[in-house]
Amino acid sequence: MQFHTLTRLALMSATALAGFSAVPAQAQEADAANAESGDVIVVTATRRAVSLQDVPINIAAMSSEQIQEQGVQNVRDLAAFTPGVTIRDTGPGNTGTIVMRGLSANDASSTGSNNSTMLTTYMGEVPLYLDVKFLDIERVETLLGPQGTLYGSATMAGAMRYIPARPDPDKWSGKFHGRLYDVAHASDPGFSVDGTINIPIIPGKVALRSTAGYYNDPGFIDYNYLVQTPGVSLPQPGSPTTWDGSIGTPDQIAQNLWSYKDANSELTYSTRNQLGLFPFDGLNVYLTYLYQQTSTNGRQSNGGGVLGTGKYEAPWRYLEPVKRKSQMLSAEIELDLAGIAQLVSSTAWSERKIRSKSDVTDLLLDLDYGYEMFPAFAGYATGDTSYRQFTQEVRFVSTHGGPLSWVLGGFYNKLKYRSDRREILPGYPEWAGIYRPDAVEYASYVKSKDTEKAVFGEATLEPVEGLTLTAGARYFKYDSYIIGGTALPLFQTYPQINFRSREGTTADDGMVWKFNASYKLSPEWMVYGTYSKGYRIGGVNRVAPCVLPLPAGQNLCALPDELFFAPDTVKNAELGVRATLFDRRLSASLSVYHIDWAGIQLAGQTINGAIGITTNGGAAVSKGVEFNFSARPIDALRIMGTYSYNDAHLTEDVPLLMDVNGGPKVSALSGDRLPGSTKNSGSLGVTYTVPAGDGDIDLNWTATYTGNVLTRVGGRAGGEKLPAYTLHRASVAYKLDGMEIRLYADNIFDKFAVASVGNDLTRRILNDGVVSRYYANTIISPRKVGIEFTKSF
Repeated sequence: MQFHTLTRLALMSATALAGFSAVPAQAQEADAANAESGDVIVVTATRRAVSLQDVPINIAAMSSEQIQEQGVQNVRDLAAFTPGVTIRDTGPGNTGTIVMRGLSANDASSTGSNNSTMLTTYMGEVPLYLDVKFLDIERVETLLGPQGTLYGSATMAGAMRYIPARPDPDKWSGKFHGRLYDVAHASDPGFSVDGTINIPIIPGKVALRSTAGYYNDPGFIDYNYLVQTPGVSLPQPGSPTTWDGSIGTPDQIAQNLWSYKDANSELTYSTRNQLGLFPFDGLNVYLTYLYQQTSTNGRQSNGGGVLGTGKYEAPWRYLEPVKRKSQMLSAEIELDLAGIAQLVSSTAWSERKIRSKSDVTDLLLDLDYGYEMFPAFAGYATGDTSYRQFTQEVRFVSTHGGPLSWVLGGFYNKLKYRSDRREILPGYPEWAGIYRPDAVEYASYVKSKDTEKAVFGEATLEPVEGLTLTAGARYFKYDSYIIGGTALPLFQTYPQINFRSREGTTADDGMVWKFNASYKLSPEWMVYGTYSKGYRIGGVNRVAPCVLPLPAGQNLCALPDELFFAPDTVKNAELGVRATLFDRRLSASLSVYHIDWAGIQLAGQTINGAIGITTNGGAAVSKGVEFNFSARPIDALRIMGTYSYNDAHLTEDVPLLMDVNGGPKVSALSGDRLPGSTKNSGSLGVTYTVPAGDGDIDLNWTATYTGNVLTRVGGRAGGEKLPAYTLHRASVAYKLDGMEIRLYADNIFDKFAVASVGNDLTRRILNDGVVSRYYANTIISPRKVGIEFTKSF
């Protein structure tokens, strides 16, 4: 579909629909003192608290009421209700991979991602860089498209803002919430408890707001082929190095293997504590400490039927625990400057630590070093990763009124990254006649530091009533330093681990821009258009350089053109329309967009050693339609829905992009669809309220549709098209004087669906008689049925 066709569709649909608003949820600003009534919808995405009717950008929002009604606990649950966003839920061991408007070119993964350079998440005014539970959150705003002229952190694909409830210095308040539920295919029930309290320490001047929650989810994936004694027990006991169609007799299995139920269980503790200081009118200071810890023992994946395993059964030889710890300290200042402007400053330090263990047996067998000759061969890797980040953003927002308004800001960001990895082969050194008691076969370390500085701003002019014209720009400069090394300790004298290291730097600067125009056709109608540019910084790959000419034997290194990668950029053109009719009983929005993506950063591998790196290659286009509506035909009935269509594909060939197990590399071709995002997705929810004595009963039914997803570019080189699926959820809630009791069911029909995959179909092989367990299917959560209680005071 060409962009002019999409544009025409938007205008025709707008005429037919006769009135819509900007977001699927009514996002009410809790502290908007200028709100005229409870029906006014106020958001702060443009750095001002304004009615949605005056926001000329594409924004989706979810209110605190909807978050509770739909059981949305974190960012992984958002995609079903946010047009243009695909989030592959890969379990509690990671954040999950977030894709906005199809801007992803990397293969699917069963382990997800803990860091995204395509978008930024904010907690209030602070760039967050953390995956947190949605505790005491007023709403979540999702901005689609580049936002670099309005936000400090680079937002190439968009931004997500978690708007927390703020301390109130004038009254005591609090809330308790508990949930107990059953998970299909799990051995035990799950539960969670959380609470919030607001304490006015000095009335009118100082307040403390604290929230905390504990989550115990049982999981539903069983690891039934774990080796009992690594290096001694046989992982394929019936035929360790030759496949005879059976993993072994019951006695052989009992002697060598053991089982662990519900390995993908989740234990999470999360807390956020805010001290609010209000020394005089016009000055607000918020000091925040946030901490969250999550633990799990396995992936939310099965083995795709290998060894006869079932839908909720994993074939791996080791448990794969992950522990994630995150914390943040921040200071936010809002100061009125004599009615001319508001100064907003946010200073934040954050840290993430991730410790993990994973089965790497099949990865090592793929290297064809003859490891399979050791009958008890089963390797695992340990990883320790940390991110330490400091950010400073200062912004001035005009408050003087008149036809000209403006935003001017500066941004500083420093990210320090550290990663240590060890691949361990229990029993192998002794079998091979090597003295290596720690059994370390491969070791690597990486330390990097990225520093980014930016100045950004926008100016908006209203030359005539109803017409606004906005122009914005951002100048950025970054530099990246990295040092890292690899080692093969099996060939070194114990206890030495001698790393072959390298260090390098890269830097760049540039400009991005934004142009926007909007016109209010009437108090109920608005049309808008945006043309903007976004970018993502480049960097240095974490691989040692090759010594040329290459020495004989195994080489784990990067050639000169594999050492660095450059920035990539997008140009986004968008048209939208929104309005409200019938005293706000009907609202919706419709937008169309066309994005050109150049110099795409791609996940690749070094020629020597197949070490993961980032490369640049090709160009792509992403174009689509995003629609949402909210209708209240009668006071008791509310109907809400979303729909998005996205066509993201390459516009240039990328030679030899994809690896194929046992074969030559495969090129991606112009026209190939990009992986990781749906073409079609949507949701439809109905809530009906029935009076019940002094309270009300809310009856809700919601259906969400997730379209098919490719796992590799064009579905080539063993890639797949994961089938679409529809999920249903329902709830019955009784509400009375700040109390709510809710019965709910998610995935009512216990739908089984694959959300992502690890590796590709070419990995489903026999490797010299050993059945490969490299391939994985990440699956969605099965049916949950539960009861929850909420009490506010």
